[in-house]
Amino acid sequence: MESLEPKKLALIRILQIFQEYSDSEHPLKQEDIAKHLDSKYGIVIERKAVSRNISLLKEAGFDIVSSRAGSYLDGRDFTDAELRILIDGVLSSKYIAARYSKDLIDKLCSLSSKYFRSHVKHIYSVGDWDKTDNQALFYHIEIVDEAIEQKKQVCFEYNKYGIDKKLHKTHLHHVSPYQLILHNQRYYLMARNEYWKNIAYYRLDRITNMTLTEDSLTPITEVEGYEHGINYKELSTAFPYMYTDKPEWVELLVEEYIIDQIIDWFGKDIRISKLDEKRFKVSVKVSPMAMEHWAMQYVNHVEVLSPESLRNRVKDNLEAALRKYK
Repeated sequence: MESLEPKKLALIRILQIFQEYSDSEHPLKQEDIAKHLDSKYGIVIERKAVSRNISLLKEAGFDIVSSRAGSYLDGRDFTDAELRILIDGVLSSKYIAARYSKDLIDKLCSLSSKYFRSHVKHIYSVGDWDKTDNQALFYHIEIVDEAIEQKKQVCFEYNKYGIDKKLHKTHLHHVSPYQLILHNQRYYLMARNEYWKNIAYYRLDRITNMTLTEDSLTPITEVEGYEHGINYKELSTAFPYMYTDKPEWVELLVEEYIIDQIIDWFGKDIRISKLDEKRFKVSVKVSPMAMEHWAMQYVNHVEVLSPESLRNRVKDNLEAALRKYK
């Protein structure tokens, strides 16, 4: 039978067959490979030629394991467990639209054999997850990367959801972009607002119509409080929510059971001192505005001791909330 593809492509096609159809539980015999070559690529070769090509692949460094049961590709860039972690990350990421999530998951699945896909049932439910509707997110990431590389400003519309559950334009922003930050399953653009001349954090999925401008960005070292650049460790612990006020030391009165949660939120660079058998004083360096929000979330578990201004704001919030429930 005449081959539809040149036989010299057999080596590459056999590797592709190993990638798609083989794993440790599904080894391929030489006759199986020959059948796949014929049915999928129209290449007709003898079993001995299959054997020679497998030997060439092994010599080239591909981790192909052979036994009486057949041969399979063992060494892959990602294990199935690693692929599951990456897929779960894509699936749970609220900043990736459902359509793009499905495309990314399909690409990740293609890095293993076809048998892996059959075990990843939840990829078909991606449309049921709470995800952004903004289809331009990846395009905006490219623009931000280009702007940072070229040291240029970007301009975009910033949006909020309305009662119709759709994004609506609020303001046009001209900013100097510095960093994309993944925080609480959302992408934020850390930038200097050129009108207000302060650092702001913009949800990337709330941005539309972003363009690269010809205006030079303001270097981060010229922004007050960032003369030495960005402190990434501080960003990850001092801002549990993306507020931009200057971090201060905040003292909390807590019991031991909640310290685990505090370390999860603020890291290990906290101060802990024992007050009595049950209570501890914890000091964390954090944005007071973010801490106000956090303290309300954990109001049944922590008490803000200082600064006094923050303690009073929490107290006012609680009194206002109590009035609503009277």
